[in-house]
Amino acid sequence: MSTLPVTAPRFERLDALRGAAMVWMMGFHLCFDLQQFRLIAPQNFYEDPFWTVQRSLIVSLFLLCAGAGQAVALVQAQPAGRFWRRWAQVLVCALLVSAGSAWMFPRSWISFGVLHGMAVMLLLVRFGLPRRVLGRGGTPLLLLGVGAVLVALPLGVQHPFFDSRWTNWVGLVTRKPATEDYVPLLPWLGVMLWGLAVMLWAMGRRAAWLALPVPPALRPLVLLGRWPLTVYMLHQPLFIGVLTFFTRA
Repeated sequence: MSTLPVTAPRFERLDALRGAAMVWMMGFHLCFDLQQFRLIAPQNFYEDPFWTVQRSLIVSLFLLCAGAGQAVALVQAQPAGRFWRRWAQVLVCALLVSAGSAWMFPRSWISFGVLHGMAVMLLLVRFGLPRRVLGRGGTPLLLLGVGAVLVALPLGVQHPFFDSRWTNWVGLVTRKPATEDYVPLLPWLGVMLWGLAVMLWAMGRRAAWLALPVPPALRPLVLLGRWPLTVYMLHQPLFIGVLTFFTRA
């Protein structure tokens, strides 16, 4: 598989895709907040397929991009220090999300949401299975297969042992926990592996296409996609603050 040099620049197309996920997520959360402030008709964000399917697609897009980002790091041999700095930021933000959600939703606070899941998945992708598969002559196609197995596993394997807050992070639950966000390792690690595999293939076979700049109209998405963690952490406090101001004015 041909690769790009270590000094290769960022891929604007990947940043734009990540930025599109951010816009979709912010729109979803804004609708949720508008309902919380009773500014739109009541919606069932927990059971209505219109909302639950959107949530699954948004999380999938984020994790595909995260896997693709790890493929770039692997091919460009990015230093461990850079990984650990970013990982620490994700972990700290995950803890802040838990604390904030416990304050706002004490009965359904977030113990293992998207950032918690991503922190664990990044460790596994960076140091675990992908290195073993690729290091033994495996191909991105094999990683796709492994990802498919992980995605399918919770459909056939569940056990009450995994229903507690201490163990539901694995994902083999018999019932979804009462929480505002839940992104366990299974099936979502499989989705991240899909992103890793597709990006490895693209960097080997379509590197020139990946390196092309995006159209000017998509530049705002590129900017959003380069600051995903900052946007993720700030958009909800901003939405809630603005809505609180206008509803009390």
